[in-house]
Amino acid sequence: MPEMLSEELWRAAAAELVELSKAEFAEALETIGARDNFGLDPGKQANERQREMFWRALHLGELAIARGCALGRESAWRRFLAQYREQLTRAAVEMTASAALGEELASALYSELFGLTEREGMRWSPLLRYSGRGSLMGWLRAILAQRRVNEYRKTGRETELGEIEPAARLSEPLELKQLEDLRVAIKITLSGASAEERFLLSAYYLDQHTLHEISRVLRVHEATVSRKLKRAAERLRKQLLRTLRTRA
Repeated sequence: MPEMLSEELWRAAAAELVELSKAEFAEALETIGARDNFGLDPGKQANERQREMFWRALHLGELAIARGCALGRESAWRRFLAQYREQLTRAAVEMTASAALGEELASALYSELFGLTEREGMRWSPLLRYSGRGSLMGWLRAILAQRRVNEYRKTGRETELGEIEPAARLSEPLELKQLEDLRVAIKITLSGASAEERFLLSAYYLDQHTLHEISRVLRVHEATVSRKLKRAAERLRKQLLRTLRTRA
């Protein structure tokens, strides 16, 4: 990177305020450019103009804060907490639909971002992966969401649906006529289901989406999704039995 451009970008990022030297910031820019091939398709070689345009398009100020935090600079952390802590906590509370769980999730992420983990005996922070190509808050929200997903993967499908009567085991195979009656009855029953019921049942049972994912779409709490699913399954089961009896 040309020295004049390096200094210009360093000043534009106000990197000095987060205790980031010109050499450190230039190294970060070079690393990100090489990693992302300066925004070009794989195999293409960036010329000097393309490299400069790539660097100028980055969120330089946010990149400086992230890199300063990753390197453990105290002033960078002060700026980070002042600008992003409240936003990050609000985002976590929104994702979990719980103040307590949200604050717990955000606190866990702060610890990780601070670099409490080590790689090859050295302190390491996920903020080293921030490229500056998008906003830092958008990147943080994505990391937060991934941590939330990871928690759910450890604990299963989240909130229990409760006791729904299991399907009876068949002692003998169904005859062709019985299968046809069942197929027609299911079609009739589902045609009478509401749009919300069809969405809930297909999203949870067919597409294997989690309660949390469904709750984000419907903008309700997971417990509400659980209750709606249980009611829908129970109502449609009873309706299916009534339809089968009328066809018997």
